[in-house]
Amino acid sequence: MPVRPTAAPLLLVTLLTATTLTACGSGSGSDPDTVKVSFKQSTDNSVKVMDTYLGEMKKQFEKANPGKKVELVPIKAPDSEYYTKLQQMLRSPKTAPDLVYEDTFLINSDITSGYLKPLDSYLAKWADWNQFIDTAKTAAKAQDGKTYGVPDGTDTRGLWFDRAIFKQAGLPQDWQPKTWDEVLDAARAIKEKVPGVTPLNIYTGKPAGEAATMQGFEMLLYGTGDGSTDPLYDTASKKWITGSQAFKDSLGFVETVFKEKLGPEVSDALDPNIATTVRGELLPEGKLGINLDGSWLPQDWLEGAGHSWPEWSEKLGLASMPTQNGQAPGKVSMSGGWTWAVPAKASNPDLAFKFIETMQTKANAQKWYIANSGIAVRKDVAADPAYVEAQPGIKFFTDLVASTHYRPAYPAYPKVSTAIQEAMEGVTTGDNSVDKAASGYDEELKTATDDQVITK
Repeated sequence: MPVRPTAAPLLLVTLLTATTLTACGSGSGSDPDTVKVSFKQSTDNSVKVMDTYLGEMKKQFEKANPGKKVELVPIKAPDSEYYTKLQQMLRSPKTAPDLVYEDTFLINSDITSGYLKPLDSYLAKWADWNQFIDTAKTAAKAQDGKTYGVPDGTDTRGLWFDRAIFKQAGLPQDWQPKTWDEVLDAARAIKEKVPGVTPLNIYTGKPAGEAATMQGFEMLLYGTGDGSTDPLYDTASKKWITGSQAFKDSLGFVETVFKEKLGPEVSDALDPNIATTVRGELLPEGKLGINLDGSWLPQDWLEGAGHSWPEWSEKLGLASMPTQNGQAPGKVSMSGGWTWAVPAKASNPDLAFKFIETMQTKANAQKWYIANSGIAVRKDVAADPAYVEAQPGIKFFTDLVASTHYRPAYPAYPKVSTAIQEAMEGVTTGDNSVDKAASGYDEELKTATDDQVITK
């Protein structure tokens, strides 16, 4: 599952943390027949996709296992605060739930901290594990070779564009830019010919959190080379990369968007709720020309969802994000996703894995992929025509898996991501030049990785 950052004032964060810890305060071991399941609840009160799905899984599980109960423990917080609260809960057996929802970008950090339990003994006896694609399995595997989470889907990213705005701007309805410059040129045409709308949205800065890093910066950075090497992490030396022209070029794109006023107002771009605004207002209301974003957006627009918008597939077009200069493979995507993991201090790990098995049958997994506009990680679901045809856009985003990239989700990555966000924010506000922001990033990177860097 993707990252969808929003935020709350500090006081609210404090209250939410207190509430969350109190909710689990009796300890997950207080009842050996109850499995406590902690998950990220949307900060948009109208979006109940996860709540609805888990509610149904709870009923299935309890019916199939008489005498056993599922207690859902939602954490309602923006992504960055969710991670913090989750780690607070995982530190003590008094507050650790039995099952937690872990973003793949953070799972290695939590594994290194000793917060999660390896699942290999369970997976070895679970026949369905053979249905999971290898790349998805790798996303939850640590450097010690053990697997610590079961993925519930993946995602890809691309360009969403408003067909009506494009028509007004004289742009094609089958738009597929081949270079970064063509993306910027389309945004410039919208600015000139369609006043009153935002030409292009790219997430940026610390308030947007990982969305800025992954939907924004890395969609640029991973399109700078030929796709054969990682531009962020050097696998040969096992070091993080500093001083690269690719990094500066990517910052330059962000700088251009905001310097030329092709993006949202800076104050809006740095509003922690920008992602919710984009999905809930700007796109449905026809106020945004191009949006660099993820495959999951339609989950908010399905019938009965928070912002029901059944016409979205007619109103919006989809294009892959091009590489910088149109070099092979011609398109770029980033993939991540979420996993279900068992805390090291969980009191009912066996019951927790049994709940994972309930959620991850073919039928239930397929139901989840469709409900949250996810990309299947089970081979049997991916091959099912009912999945492929369930929703407009599924085939487009599933096909991007062939040209996608995964973040180097090593323990230092969360700190690296924050350093990227700071560099982006500097060029977004105009407080830093590209060179100064890149130099600042290089210095932050050295600190974040204990000087495990290589200059390229």
